[in-house]
Amino acid sequence: MRIAQIAPLFESVPPHSYGGTERVVSYLTEELVREGHEVTLFASGDSKTAAELVPACPRALRLHCPEDDPIAPHVLLVESAFREASRFDVIHSHIDYFPYSMIRRHPEMPALTTLHGRLDLLSLIPLYKEFPDIPVVSISAAQRAPLPWINWRGTVHHGLPEGLHSFRPEPGKYLVFLGRISPEKRPDAAIEIARRTGMPIKIAAKVDRPNQAYYKTTIEPMLRDPGVTFLGEIGEAEKGELLGGAAALLFPIDWPEPFGLVMIEAMAKGTPVIAMRRGSVPEVILDGVNGFIVDDIDGAVSAIQNLPSLRRAVVRRVFEERFTAARMARDYLRLYRALVQEKERPARRYIDGARQSVE
Repeated sequence: MRIAQIAPLFESVPPHSYGGTERVVSYLTEELVREGHEVTLFASGDSKTAAELVPACPRALRLHCPEDDPIAPHVLLVESAFREASRFDVIHSHIDYFPYSMIRRHPEMPALTTLHGRLDLLSLIPLYKEFPDIPVVSISAAQRAPLPWINWRGTVHHGLPEGLHSFRPEPGKYLVFLGRISPEKRPDAAIEIARRTGMPIKIAAKVDRPNQAYYKTTIEPMLRDPGVTFLGEIGEAEKGELLGGAAALLFPIDWPEPFGLVMIEAMAKGTPVIAMRRGSVPEVILDGVNGFIVDDIDGAVSAIQNLPSLRRAVVRRVFEERFTAARMARDYLRLYRALVQEKERPARRYIDGARQSVE
């Protein structure tokens, strides 16, 4: 198939450090190319891909243009992709609602949008009342809950390249928190869980400007504990080493997490996950198999005592069976082909009707 992938411009594809959506777009794009599809990636100019790269801006926005307007380059990104629409069998967007008006004005073009963020925002209700027909994909069943009535075409869980992270059979002696410093991610809860168990914890996370106050007032004082090591943002190689060397990943979220890529990154190393029962967690974690699902800090502390009951080889096996990039690509290809066939039916009816009228 001839497939266009439209990526956000905040990070490169793949990101140099933090970045979930762009990383997933990279894994999907490279797997589709590996399987022989003709893929064009619309992304920032510093992206690296085996696909054809069409740069919408010279460099990713978050680190290189933090003071600039992020909307303007995304408008240009959409325009660039749809200007070349006739080249593709399907356009797959990962930039939320930005292309919806353009999709509406190209009804003949098979176009699909994967929603990567939270949907429990009041401003999205009138938006989707205006665009209830746009074909969309969820990254977990839980993500759909606030907007169950829009045009869902499927749920596709994220996946990683199977060989990206090598299996680590022996557990480490520290806990890890990896992601973003923000109230909904609850790094403070992760530190408290580690403190109660007496285990050291390593924190690898970025601090965005909107969360500077939370970091200064809540997290920074907790970093003075001798058992806490703060690493800041780290790259992909460092991430694998950090996750593989941990006894467990702590995922004490306090928001409707749409997916949580770090959970399957840990699983790829064989590292179990201890996660709060929020959002997608029950879809990713099989309680007592590849981790533990808990309801509060006390439950997480108890779960850590039960870590010896989990087998890291089983954790890795769950990843291989459910969360590889190859499985993700197969799921998306099914949705692409269904959408292409759907768009072909009206044309086929028109052709058949014209033939019958002539005969």
